[in-house]
Amino acid sequence: MDRSYEPAVVRRIEWAGKKMAPEALLDREWIVSNGLGGYASGTLAGAITRRYHGLLIAALPAPLGRAVMWNHLSDGLHFDDGEVISLAGEERAGGRLSLYGVEHLREFRLEDGLPVWVYQVRDIVLEKRVLLPHLQNTVHVSYRIIEGNAKARLELRPAFHFRHHEIPVNKGKVGPYRLSAVDSRFEIAPPRSGFPTLRMKLYGGEAAFTIAAANFPQVLYRVEQSRGYASEGDLWSPGFFHVDLSADKPATLVGSTEKWEIVEVLDPLQALFAERERRARLLDSAEGKAADGFSAELTFAADQFVITPAGRFEEAARAHAAGDEVRTVIAGYHWFTDWGRDTMISLEGLTLTTGRWLEAGYILRTFAYYVRDGLIPNMFPDGAKEGKYHTADATLWFFHAIQRYMQATKDRTTLKLLLPVMVGIVEQHIRGTRFNIHVDPADGLLAQGEQGYQLTWMDAKMGDWVVTPRRGKAVEINALWYNALCLVADWLHQAGDSHGAAKYEEQAHQARVSFNQRFWYNDGGYLYDVVDCNGEAGSFDTSCRPNQIFAISLDHAVLDQQRWASVLDVVQSKLLTPVGLRSLAPDDPEYKPIYSGDLRSRDGAYHQGTVWAWLIGPFIDAWLQLHPGDNKGAREFLKVFPQHLSDNGVGTISEVFDARNPHFAGGCIAQAWSVAEVLRCWVKTQD
Repeated sequence: MDRSYEPAVVRRIEWAGKKMAPEALLDREWIVSNGLGGYASGTLAGAITRRYHGLLIAALPAPLGRAVMWNHLSDGLHFDDGEVISLAGEERAGGRLSLYGVEHLREFRLEDGLPVWVYQVRDIVLEKRVLLPHLQNTVHVSYRIIEGNAKARLELRPAFHFRHHEIPVNKGKVGPYRLSAVDSRFEIAPPRSGFPTLRMKLYGGEAAFTIAAANFPQVLYRVEQSRGYASEGDLWSPGFFHVDLSADKPATLVGSTEKWEIVEVLDPLQALFAERERRARLLDSAEGKAADGFSAELTFAADQFVITPAGRFEEAARAHAAGDEVRTVIAGYHWFTDWGRDTMISLEGLTLTTGRWLEAGYILRTFAYYVRDGLIPNMFPDGAKEGKYHTADATLWFFHAIQRYMQATKDRTTLKLLLPVMVGIVEQHIRGTRFNIHVDPADGLLAQGEQGYQLTWMDAKMGDWVVTPRRGKAVEINALWYNALCLVADWLHQAGDSHGAAKYEEQAHQARVSFNQRFWYNDGGYLYDVVDCNGEAGSFDTSCRPNQIFAISLDHAVLDQQRWASVLDVVQSKLLTPVGLRSLAPDDPEYKPIYSGDLRSRDGAYHQGTVWAWLIGPFIDAWLQLHPGDNKGAREFLKVFPQHLSDNGVGTISEVFDARNPHFAGGCIAQAWSVAEVLRCWVKTQD
């Protein structure tokens, strides 16, 4: 082990054993991704509390998608005098909580985003690490003694329930699985399940495996319980590995769905050095302001979302034929896949702010291929090769992402390639496309909506219940539409097509005039959320929502400047919180301040008050539009986020928060646009 290694950034959570409440370790989670969409994740205590927790959730080719291939690891130390000390936590139904390692844990930290646990056991200090080699469905769990000379036998019992990561914990076959061994290679295969073989190998001193099959019944997944899902399931183990551990003999247990030639190409030390080198390059590539302190932590967090999607072989072949690569963005961990809207909103923060310009181009060209009837996909279902297109705004965010890419890279070749696609998108919207998305020739505004569909970013739906349908002419859709028209006109001018540009300038002028006439709510001093609701001419929705902020924040602001201050004042007074913007004002009768409970309760609150961290980005953009150069004032709106990185998903930013104090986090523990927008604005507001 290279003891001279100094990570660029460390986030440290110190722990005082029995003196502290173990709940704090259960409520905090860690996550590491592999660049394919796969990941490892769990609680700091070692107990698994979600269906998505495990040491290896592999990203497998369609139609399998992401699968839990290694659920849990019971680890313990055996001493010569017969004492056995367990480190990993587990929880059983009926309140049987076992957090053995809590009293021995001294520290959890992230080193350049990688998780490390430190335990004090008798007179030795033990370090544990979890690492996923990049672009492999492989995990390394490593142990080494960093202080003390005592020897101990390390016992490692892996436990399994092979299933898709969305499958409830009480479904599917839970062992026994077929175990085979040749020399130091072990393979565990679930017969007739379609899942691949899990390969395991223990690196270290004198290692051995003992066959001692065991079933772990009624494991409790407490977060699933709180969310109203099945919360008790069994795990199965074929036996345990054991190896003598000493200061000069570390040990690593490897699990992988890759072929043995891939698993063994790097030993654990080489794999660790390779990942450290890769992470050092991430900081080298980032803008100077994104490579230090808090922004460096977010640069590592951003890396988790930019992936090469596993199993889309046809897509990769097309890209390779053109000298390209396939890239996309996971919208959030644990359960989201790649979403068009989230990708385009996140692209600047995840890739341009971090200097990953080449990958930004890959992402834009990847999505351009998938344009259908003037729309980019709303999302790709897990394990699927084709996307779903039920979105009215993702495609309009595509224009915004291209513009920010062009500002950063001046890549005229990509613009030349994409411009016909973008013109085609605009024309399709003018003529009308799927889901009743069309321009109203009477006012030049963009209308959308079809019964049973949720087409804007406020897209909660349960069964047939669309919580916030927003059918009609939505405020942010038309802010984005105006911005897109202006951008296409600009690009056509740059291409020498002044005649084509003039057409879209005229269309943009009509939309702007109509927008300012129709969306201004004089009595409230802010913008209507929707006009011509459900196709009813002259109707309007006075709900005070954050969607109006885009009328100021985008590159081409559609709202007349004399109204900016009023809108910003209302948004600041009614919607702004320390962790983002509320999705609905507290004085609205539909306002719901708490995001919790079962699926129906959560969906009912998702966009009815719940705070969204990503919205702090457009709010700061609007603030700086109105207060040019006030970086210090704008930075104040971000001051809570460095503290948040030690809560919930350690080292990353959550999807949503409660709308009232103390603003507990909810939803995904790691959300792409939350990380992207906070990082982008942190760099933007740095003097």
